[in-house]
Amino acid sequence: MAQLFEQRHTTMFRVGIVLVLLAAIGAVIMGYFWSRSGSAWNVGKPALQPVPFRHDLHAGSLRIDCRYCHSNVERTAGAGMPSAHTCMSCHSQVWVGASALEPVRSAVALQQPIEWTSVHRLPPFAFFHHAAHVTKGVACETCHGRVDQMARTVKVHTLSMGWCLDCHRDPAPHLRPQNAVLAMGYEPHDRDLPPEVRAHYRSEARRLTSCSTCHR
Repeated sequence: MAQLFEQRHTTMFRVGIVLVLLAAIGAVIMGYFWSRSGSAWNVGKPALQPVPFRHDLHAGSLRIDCRYCHSNVERTAGAGMPSAHTCMSCHSQVWVGASALEPVRSAVALQQPIEWTSVHRLPPFAFFHHAAHVTKGVACETCHGRVDQMARTVKVHTLSMGWCLDCHRDPAPHLRPQNAVLAMGYEPHDRDLPPEVRAHYRSEARRLTSCSTCHR
């Protein structure tokens, strides 16, 4: 019986199978690395906000305390976002007629909240408590970066599960004295921590990396 395909067709078919398998493996590898890249987590991408708020002006040049706008950061899970009345406590005197502040004035007049877009929002299955971190010496800068230099607020870290666990396994190098938690550009870090603090967090490593700590 005559052959339906020549030898070269068989060779081409085999090469095609190998190429398809290699392409599939390559796609999986690329997907793996992309899922861990900054682009997949919107690192460096500013979010559209209703008001063009500038951290570099407010937190940087004017040195306004973070807690003035994020008033719950030392007490509750959420840091809190500034209300229209908080903004107008200054802007009723400064930049009174600025068109960029029209959404704020409208929010006050209509008694509605400003719909800020969260840049650092975690998925609902991940529990994060701001007060638990801030009151223990974890600085704003550790997670949010140098917001005092940002004209538009962006993520500087992925805030992925792996990123959080790296810190939870060894928190001491990321901690600061309580009076430096709000400081920007702070350098010494763990060199200022007493030995008993280091020992405490070494003993707490198992609890801090438990699934139930963040997934409740």
